[in-house]
Amino acid sequence: MPRGDKSAYTEKQQRQAEHIEESERDQGRSEEAAERIAWATVNKQDGGGKRSGSGRKKTAKKSARKATKKAARKSAAKKGARKSTAKKATKKAAKKATKKAAKKATKKAAKKTGARKTAKKTAKKAAKKTGARKATQKTASKATKKSTGRKTASKATKKAAKKTAKKSGRTSASRSAAAKKAARTRARKRSGNGASP
Repeated sequence: MPRGDKSAYTEKQQRQAEHIEESERDQGRSEEAAERIAWATVNKQDGGGKRSGSGRKKTAKKSARKATKKAARKSAAKKGARKSTAKKATKKAAKKATKKAAKKATKKAAKKTGARKTAKKTAKKAAKKTGARKATQKTASKATKKSTGRKTASKATKKAAKKTAKKSGRTSASRSAAAKKAARTRARKRSGNGASP
């Protein structure tokens, strides 16, 4: 059968292809493109020519093969899941056993070292107490130093403020006296200038 031969297609399939080709031409496609699209859609729908001996795809066998493959995959997945759950269970049991053994060992070690720890704790507490006393003494001495420093600083600032106040009072008084003198001299000049003409 040469390529492009449509003898394997039934009359119904040929009518469908003609109808699709006409609608494609109405949409503005060329004859070749419309024909190609029409036969492609017929092949997509039916899987090729339906006449006997056309060598078209047999869907029944394929679907059966697909179903068997799916079933085989599912069963394999189930077996794998069972194996993995068994492995997980054994791993969990082993972990629990190791944890229990580790806990027991730590408890024994803790009992032995318990006496040592209590001795260390008491020594630390005594050291902390003495350290706290020293720290309180240091803080008290620092506080007294700070308070004396503050007092001296406040005295110095008061003295400086008094000095600046005295200076500003002197300067303001001298300024006012100078202004008065200047006003008097101006008045004399005016009166002197007014009398001569």
